[in-house]
Amino acid sequence: MDRLHHVAIAVPEIAPAVAWYRGQFQVEIVYQDATWALLRFANIDLALVVPDQHPPHMAIERPDATRFGTLKTHRDGTASVYVDDPFGNVIEIMQAGLPDGRSP
Repeated sequence: MDRLHHVAIAVPEIAPAVAWYRGQFQVEIVYQDATWALLRFANIDLALVVPDQHPPHMAIERPDATRFGTLKTHRDGTASVYVDDPFGNVIEIMQAGLPDGRSP
């Protein structure tokens, strides 16, 4: 079964958004820079993204992510490809089993 890895939502600025989410919810900051942050909830990660740098999307882990296209390796060790569904949503297809701080 495929796994929903994270959901990415657009925010105008990363730092105030991280502060707000940390103030409202019990989350762990996995990563943060000026263009995106990854917050860990108990059951899923939430990515906060600046829209002109990263598209809002959901990410799904699959063991055969390469069937969707050429994977790009990211600075956190994950590899993925972005595709559009037929309804205009961006989906990040991540290769399952690569390091991201969690076991698959």
